[in-house]
Amino acid sequence: MSDRVIVRVEDATLATDGGPVRLVLSRLRPRQVDRLRTAATVLHEHRDRVTVLVVPAALWTLADRFDEDLEALTTAIDEAVASWRVAPADLRTPAGSVALGDGPRLMGVLNVTPDSFSDGSIAYDPADHPRRAIAAGEALLAAGADIVDVGGESTRPGAAPVGVEQELARVVPVIRALARAGAVVSVDTVKAPVAAAAIDAGAAIVNDISAGRLDAALLPTVASAGVPYVLTHMQGTPQTMQHDPRYDDVVAEVFEQLATDRDRAVACGIDPASILVDPGIGFGKTLRHNTALLGALRSLTSLGHPVLVGTSRKSFIGRLTGIDDPGERLEGSLASAALAAADGAAVLRVHDVEATRRALAVARAIAVERPGAVRAATSELSRTHATSTTTTDDPPTAERGGGSMSRGATP
Repeated sequence: MSDRVIVRVEDATLATDGGPVRLVLSRLRPRQVDRLRTAATVLHEHRDRVTVLVVPAALWTLADRFDEDLEALTTAIDEAVASWRVAPADLRTPAGSVALGDGPRLMGVLNVTPDSFSDGSIAYDPADHPRRAIAAGEALLAAGADIVDVGGESTRPGAAPVGVEQELARVVPVIRALARAGAVVSVDTVKAPVAAAAIDAGAAIVNDISAGRLDAALLPTVASAGVPYVLTHMQGTPQTMQHDPRYDDVVAEVFEQLATDRDRAVACGIDPASILVDPGIGFGKTLRHNTALLGALRSLTSLGHPVLVGTSRKSFIGRLTGIDDPGERLEGSLASAALAAADGAAVLRVHDVEATRRALAVARAIAVERPGAVRAATSELSRTHATSTTTTDDPPTAERGGGSMSRGATP
């Protein structure tokens, strides 16, 4: 495990004007804690976590006077604050660059399974495979999906595992057809052989709910292929994750685990610029855990990677609205998507692409009119799939604000 300090930004609203930022720090050395006390207001300490209010410039003054430990801490803080404030760079994939700087992109869900929690068998008919699944993927693209996420194994709570050959038979022909049509396709899998075959068929992203913990060969496979990687937090496995999940501090623990898993992925050779992080809504979390993570979503951006969020049709929405049928959870899905976008989500994984796109267009138009909103140079109120997925040079880096529908943070 890396010994690099973990910095979670809770609020850096005043950083632009040289004001204080509120941070939660962990993996601190005792010497760093001592130095920090001379320049920061310590608000709370719990185990190895320290919550502080600090002006970063004051730390640099001390770093010049003291030692490398404090300089390393100050550098880590500056990087985290910059990530919190600035929208992510474009995501480069073998299928072209996906622009992330002017608002969230939509990843359309294509479950090529008979037993997914929301749409099992809708896109999968063994007697008519892969025609039905390909048509469903094309419909997602026509509705405005920027990425199509193809999965051949259900990850709903309690789902039975699927063998490699069966998963390959489900996803590879679909990925090949969509990729040949020019789509940016991701493969949703925890298995290295499936990821490798999917990449050979044209998949440009690997979306892994296990953070490489269920197959030791997966991270090296992704590294070798050089494709972007979605790293997800999950407590347990799909078979066990909802068996009484517990956390002392779900936001802190998920953030720190994502940081640890990110370091492990980088150690395996995955380019840090190709990593996206996903807090894993519904993957080993209760209703309260899910809402706490979504409420603190902006802080996840301080990891320095684009944040992907998947709330669409999930059970916590059913519990909040009293709707048992996942297919009827549209309103809750749209509300959570709009709020996630406002808090810096770079990619939203959704079933209802067209409805989400329309809801985000309204939310964005309102957000950019707020007092103090930053109008990013790359912002457009109307986008199509053709303009959102491009192989052109990166657009100017946009500060989080109006362009990303930021709501700001609460001190």
